[in-house]
Amino acid sequence: MQNSSKIVAIVLAFAFMFNGCDAVKNTNRTQRGAALGAIGGAVLGGVLGNNIGKGGNGALGAVLGGVIGGAVGGVIGHKMDKQAREIQNSLPGAQVERVGEGIKLTLGENAVRFDTNKSTLTSSAKSNLDKLVPVFNQYPDTDIQIYGYTDNTGAPEYNLKLSDSRAAAVKAYLVRKGLVESRFKTTGMGIADPTADNGTPEGRSQNRRVEFAIVANEKMVNEAHTESNKN
Repeated sequence: MQNSSKIVAIVLAFAFMFNGCDAVKNTNRTQRGAALGAIGGAVLGGVLGNNIGKGGNGALGAVLGGVIGGAVGGVIGHKMDKQAREIQNSLPGAQVERVGEGIKLTLGENAVRFDTNKSTLTSSAKSNLDKLVPVFNQYPDTDIQIYGYTDNTGAPEYNLKLSDSRAAAVKAYLVRKGLVESRFKTTGMGIADPTADNGTPEGRSQNRRVEFAIVANEKMVNEAHTESNKN
């Protein structure tokens, strides 16, 4: 099971136990949401801390690092649900995961391919990124962090620099297509956090990927506070 799936399972377990307690049956939904959000945030924070301690800190870490929880988190999560569906519909080959209050988007080599040992986007990669532009434009109140990854072939230092250049190339292309540059941050992860076996060609291909962490910006958070206070 992937880390994000494990985290969701843990939080759901807490939700079940929490909602089954006699002590909270007389509380309203907002109060239960806030308390559950606090519990979920603590659980997510612990799992995230363990993940970072093992060297893992990519898109998943970025999404979970911004967890707010409670009623406000529920409002944000609802908006992210809609955006995740839009992304999946626009680019069916993408791996879209709703985690916490954000979205982890993974584009493998089948979606974003680079020339060998270069950070130059291929024409097919540009075509796929073009499909994301309308969705990102439709949801301007999100920040997007881009992480580049490589397989373990070659020197780690070289791969780290290459992955950084590739993440930057994705950002530059999206900005040229009209997206606001300040929404983006990029990080090269090199050989870190492999998702498949680097001992096989298929596994190495899966590890050569780009991940996006899509999270609420300050405006969306403030609007979620206002909306939650009305309910």
